[in-house]
Amino acid sequence: MSFWNKLKKPIIALAPMADVTDAAFRRVIAKYSKPDGPAVMFTEFVSADGLVLAPAKGRKKLLKDLEFSESERPIEAQLFTGRPEIMRKAAGLITELGFDGLDINMGCPDRSIEKSGAGAALIKNPKLAREIIKAAHVGAPNLPISVKTRIGYNRNEISTWISELLKENLSALTVHLRTRKEMSAVPAHWDLMPEIVEMRDKISPQTFILGNGDVRNVSEAEEKVKLYGCDGVMLGRAVFGTPWLFSVAGSDLFVSRSDLGDSKRSDLESAKSQKLNILIEHTKLFEQLLGDVKNFSIMKKHFKAYVVGFDGAAELREKLMSAENSKGVENLIKQFVDTHS
Repeated sequence: MSFWNKLKKPIIALAPMADVTDAAFRRVIAKYSKPDGPAVMFTEFVSADGLVLAPAKGRKKLLKDLEFSESERPIEAQLFTGRPEIMRKAAGLITELGFDGLDINMGCPDRSIEKSGAGAALIKNPKLAREIIKAAHVGAPNLPISVKTRIGYNRNEISTWISELLKENLSALTVHLRTRKEMSAVPAHWDLMPEIVEMRDKISPQTFILGNGDVRNVSEAEEKVKLYGCDGVMLGRAVFGTPWLFSVAGSDLFVSRSDLGDSKRSDLESAKSQKLNILIEHTKLFEQLLGDVKNFSIMKKHFKAYVVGFDGAAELREKLMSAENSKGVENLIKQFVDTHS
């Protein structure tokens, strides 16, 4: 029995997002959203080809994307490739690294990934997709295998695409309810979820079905499950700037007050100061865990999400964009708190 069978429903999961749900952000989420959730985490998607074929230096960098702490369990590694034999070998590595499961990306629209036959390109090649899933089962026979995909490439292909995936004994299938062509330009087609669930019931009753797209919080996720009959929802963009998103306590979480100094502890009682304090913590973790392999500029995509909704936010965001490290971020926030206290 895999960990999926032990999860409480509805299953509210953290979506894998490139250069977002890295080891630093996942650890922050684990701290501020546990024990309520997320029910399961996923790593950023990682190239299986790189893990198997890259020289030592490149492989070492990729392995950084697969580092995780015990606080993040259960956690699945998400890989992509267009080559079954590569997936078989990479799946063995995922087992050795101690992951709770392996997820295969079959929905990413990035053109460079599609050119390699991976990601969303597999929607156009169900036979190859099934071979890759089979290879994952062979390489990691004791791990649950799941897939994240879309409803189709240029059009709704649920009847042909999703049905093929369900024939491969998946523990879970997450469906982003848009086509590759639509990207995020249209609302997610949640009305199609009952068709997917009905298909699952006929082909692979043991497979858990998660929906993804346009869900802003846990309450909305729970409502989607009730309305459309899936087993859970994967939250992605909603977690930007809200690592406590999965917590019942939400914004009432206790936040450590040490980072900004004793003289400003009272300021941290506000939601604004809580978010700023967590931002400092996040940037420090990023440097600590990933600073040797990732550019600090990656952190800047989080600034707008954390620094919003209060007087002076735009001014602070603009200044933070010039920060080159966590110390710079901390100093700018200290100056802001001093000025606006």
